[in-house]
Amino acid sequence: MGFLAFLILGLIAGAIAKLILPGRQGGGWFVTLLLGVVGALLGGWIGSLLFGVGLEEFWDLGTWLLAIGGAIIVLLIYGLITRGSRDRTA
Repeated sequence: MGFLAFLILGLIAGAIAKLILPGRQGGGWFVTLLLGVVGALLGGWIGSLLFGVGLEEFWDLGTWLLAIGGAIIVLLIYGLITRGSRDRTA
């Protein structure tokens, strides 16, 4: 998969992860892109370790599920990290 396709996959996976998770996560489109790309990398790594499947084809359902799953994990971790900083400022 090309670099641009991977960025698009990360942006969409990050946006879907934000829609799936309840609550209000901070960050704009750049944070969504960054978390989505990191999540897609994480999902691909976990998928290759556990199932022997990675992020190979852009239109493959497995690629999207791995990217969205990884983005959800990264978004949960991001929420745990930023929750503490929001509590201290309020």
